[in-house]
Amino acid sequence: MTAPAWTAVCPLDRLEPDRGVAALVDGVQVAVFRTVDGLFAVDNRDPVTGAYVLSRGIVGSRGEVPTVASPLHKQVYDLRTGRCLDLPGVAVLRHEVRCRGGQVEVRLRQEG
Repeated sequence: MTAPAWTAVCPLDRLEPDRGVAALVDGVQVAVFRTVDGLFAVDNRDPVTGAYVLSRGIVGSRGEVPTVASPLHKQVYDLRTGRCLDLPGVAVLRHEVRCRGGQVEVRLRQEG
């Protein structure tokens, strides 16, 4: 089975630091973030509420961990792993992201 292709999302300079944007990648809503720690991409769907809002979350950190807090109930997710730092066993799917030729690209990861 071949890996999914990289999909161009936007130019890097269109991503404001510490803000998220939503992108549709192969039919999946993805939240893309640019922080001082780098680029991150996770599913835009909040696993607690089912709403597609994580791209509008509050970007921050807990210690050395870059995070996003859901704008609805404020659960905090580790942008590196997708793990919820507030609710054990809850996570958001993380995707691969890179900048190539000034373009931010995302490659979907499958669960599991």
